Order: sequence, then structure tokens, then C-alpha cells
Amino acid sequence: MSKQPLIILSGPTSVGKTELSISLAKAINGEIISADSMQVYKHMDIGTAKIKPHEMGGIPHYLIDELEPDDEFNVVRFQEFAKQYMSMVYEKNKIPIIVGGTGFYIQAVLYDIDFTSTPTDCSYRTELELLLQEHGSEYLHDILKEVDPESAKAIHPNNSKRVIRALEFIKQTGTRISEHNEEQRDRQSPYQYCYFVLNKDRAKLYESINQRVDIMLKEGLVEEVAALRQQGYHRDLVSMQGLGYKEIYAYLEGECTLEEAIYILKRDTRHFAKRQITWFKRERDVIWVNKDDFPTNDALLEFLLLKLREKQVIL
Repeated sequence: MSKQPLIILSGPTSVGKTELSISLAKAINGEIISADSMQVYKHMDIGTAKIKPHEMGGIPHYLIDELEPDDEFNVVRFQEFAKQYMSMVYEKNKIPIIVGGTGFYIQAVLYDIDFTSTPTDCSYRTELELLLQEHGSEYLHDILKEVDPESAKAIHPNNSKRVIRALEFIKQTGTRISEHNEEQRDRQSPYQYCYFVLNKDRAKLYESINQRVDIMLKEGLVEEVAALRQQGYHRDLVSMQGLGYKEIYAYLEGECTLEEAIYILKRDTRHFAKRQITWFKRERDVIWVNKDDFPTNDALLEFLLLKLREKQVIL
């Protein structure tokens, strides 16, 4: 039985995936599934740089605006949703295009990673959450450094949810999550796929990030976060820990000036982009696409189509 086609268009934040993904979907009769851990939330449009309905060019988009900010969303739920939507796209004889920068989400679908073997006992997680409240995120990250240095390198100290997940995994399975992920990475994909990673000159990428933050502020990022806060979405929610939200939330709580919040947001987004690039460099069978090598988006699209034919993802 021949494998079903799958296209992945990824890369760091602000590299320009959205516009290209629309052109690609139109060219190959595709539909888009978002692999963005934040754009799935409603009412969070500006800080997530969410595509606007009029920008979609008539292309159906999935996993955008589907959950409330206090709903649980993680890699397991992403995989469930994505597979469901992919089935719908295949039924229409179209090709799913996964677009976004959350590498672990992409990996979960591409290699059909099995999450079912993890025990469900939550007592250790509760213990870790209490430690987090008492001693802070750095303390937990230091524990992870001791038991799984590879995971500690890959996970930012502030990403307490993933730090807890990694510690919980060791406790429950006796295996480091970094080793488990390495094993899963060696799985063969059940799809006939092409995995593109867009990139551009680092200085230009950082300039795009700074400009994007300035645009978000002009479009009303502060007002958006203030409205979410007013609606009772507290800052401990995973959604409120997203870039753009936690920094502005801190400003609204009087913990820093707006100028300081903007500085931190730009700096942390640049660091995030750097970590995304590091992640993609560890992935196998990706096609790196340097945007600077192409004079126009049309030339870039032609290159993608050529590679898709070579990989027999499209005819």
C-alpha cells in the first residue's frame, strides 16, 4: 500500500512561513494544519501573529482558534487533532500541509510517536508542582540537569511544564525522555513526506522579529493582554506563558515598565528563534531553504514544487 503524502513547512518564528504556505496550498491543492502551540487559542490574535481570515486565500486552516485560553493543549492533543484533520483532508483527495514552528508537535505526527505507554499516575507531578511553587523554575531545571542533562539543554528553564514532564517521565518509566525522543526519532515515517525548514540570514531574522513585535504593539498587543486578564485568564495558564503574553502581563501587574517588557519580549523571541533552529538542525531528512537565495516568493515556490516532485509527494 502506497504511503499518503504529507508536506511540512516549518522554520523559526518571523521567517515568513504564512504567506508561502498559502501559495503552496493553492499550487498543490492542499489544506493547512497549524503546528503552532499558541494560535490554537481563541482571543489571542495579535501576540500569536495569527493569520486573519481574509489572508487565508480561501484555503481551509485547521487548529487555529479552536480552544479557549484555559483549555489544555499539549503534544498528545495536537497529535490527536492533527491526525483527525489529516484524515478529513485525504478524504477530499487533497494534501495536508503542516505549517508552524513547534518542532516536537511536527515530530509527533510525522513519526506517529506513541504516547500511550506512559503511566497515568499523577502523584509525582503534584509533588513537582509544589516544588515549583516553593522554589521556582530554576530549582526544578537544576534537578533535571542532574538526571537528564540532554533534556535540560533542550528545555528552557522557564518552560516548567516541559521540565516537569521530563522529570515525571524518568520517574514513571526509568528512561530519560531525551533517550525516548531519540528512539522515536529513529522511527520510519508512515508518510511520503517533504519536510521544509525555512531560514534566512540571522541578522535579517532578528530584524524581522523586532519589527514584528513593533507591529504587534501598534495593532494593540497591550490591549489584547489586558482584555484577557480582565476576562479572568490568570498568568499561570499555559496560554498566558506564551511569548508576548507573559511579558505584557508582567507590565500590567506593575512588575516592569512597558519599555522593559518590550525589550524582554524582543530578546526572548530572538532566543526562542535560535532554539527552534537548533531543534530543526537535529531533525533528519529536512530540506533547508534559505530565503535569501531566492529573489521572489514565486522562485521560492518553484523550488518547493521541484523538491516535492523529486520526493514523489506530488506528481
